[in-house]
Amino acid sequence: MRRRFSPRLPTFLVGIATLAMAFGAGAEAMAPELHVTAAVPTPAATHAEMLDVTRAGDRVVAVGDHGIVLLSDDDGATFRQARSVPVSSVLTGVSFADARHGWAVGHWGLILATIDGGETWRIQRTDTGEDRPLFSVFFLNDREGLAVGLWSLVLRTADGGKSWEQVILQPPPEGGKADRNLFRVFGSNSKTVFVTAERGTVLRSDDGGRNWRYLTTGYSGSLWTGVVLRDGALLVGGLRGRIFRSENGGTTWQTLAIDAKSSITGLVEAADGAVAAVGLDGVQAVSSDGGRTFKTTQRDDRSPLTGVLPVKHGLLLFSDQGVVDGTEAAKP
Repeated sequence: MRRRFSPRLPTFLVGIATLAMAFGAGAEAMAPELHVTAAVPTPAATHAEMLDVTRAGDRVVAVGDHGIVLLSDDDGATFRQARSVPVSSVLTGVSFADARHGWAVGHWGLILATIDGGETWRIQRTDTGEDRPLFSVFFLNDREGLAVGLWSLVLRTADGGKSWEQVILQPPPEGGKADRNLFRVFGSNSKTVFVTAERGTVLRSDDGGRNWRYLTTGYSGSLWTGVVLRDGALLVGGLRGRIFRSENGGTTWQTLAIDAKSSITGLVEAADGAVAAVGLDGVQAVSSDGGRTFKTTQRDDRSPLTGVLPVKHGLLLFSDQGVVDGTEAAKP
């Protein structure tokens, strides 16, 4: 019997992971039938909830609600909607291996691929049997990639997404099933990758996602996001404004103090070495010492920030209302 997805998620994660499932002694799990319809072009695209953002070379690519993909070729000053996206379901994560080859994931175990920098997309994988969403995707290069999601779902490809195999996780060392929700997969340019998860857990693989081990931060809450800094340090963030730092690959963790109690949803490092965190309720925290200490501010509008990307003029921000501030991105 599957447990329900936690109803205590931040607003933006509730939106990407709502499951219409019933369970009980005499009830069968029920999920709405999947109707694959293409994303609709709309002049309101820049106001749709965006859930992840990355770069495809110099281009900015953001994905979110209703299958909307936003593209910017002027560092976030203006955006346009992608020409062709074959689904209108929620897209939750995006990753590019280079300027042209990218992947996006979402509800129904969906994986999309593009070979033209995000202008047009095609379906590589979907599971119409159950809405077991994927929350995040990360490609080490143009062939090796990982996608993670609900109930310890880990998918791996070694051929650019032509085929995807499920990696079965071992049960956690303290016992119980391998059924934790996996929220963010990230890494650097090596074979070492990490995944943030429930119960203060970080998973680590040193062979490109074939094998995994559990790391504990000492925290019991969910960790939504993470980043590997250029100096090799790890930062992960999650519920109640918690940020943790490790300088030894996740063996031990330091709890960082920030002046906020709202969930951290994004962590990035800018070209100048500044580190930024964003979160719900308009929380922004910036570090000038490699993520050791943070200065925290809060937007007046309290917009729940769902994505962040360093750009030339500061930080490009996204929320449940789409692109935040346009060209007036927050500066670190």
